[in-house]
Amino acid sequence: MSTESKAGNTALDILKWLVAALFLAGAVSVNYLYADLGTLYRVLAMVALMLLSVGAAFTTTHGQSFLVLLKEANKERRKVVWPTPIETRQTTLVVVAVVFIAGLGLWLLDMGLSWLVKLIIG
Repeated sequence: MSTESKAGNTALDILKWLVAALFLAGAVSVNYLYADLGTLYRVLAMVALMLLSVGAAFTTTHGQSFLVLLKEANKERRKVVWPTPIETRQTTLVVVAVVFIAGLGLWLLDMGLSWLVKLIIG
């Protein structure tokens, strides 16, 4: 019985994906077919059709899994400890200093190698 329900869900999911694709195709075709219509109406129609497409996609098994993933990612995002403005400034200054020192070192290396090549070539 579970294989029958999985097969039924798969067929239903395929139908839902087709509906989502049709809504998306409708959103694209609205822009081309109704070019003489006002921009506001075309944009509203496209947004509405895209929202319907996303809504149809979220009702599928993969869409539900994606929503669960988004919820879990949001929980993890809330656990992040963000740096204070002072820590951010200090880290930025350290990065700028290291980049400056590395650039200076590379410049000195380049100048030394250039001097060496000139000495060899003559």
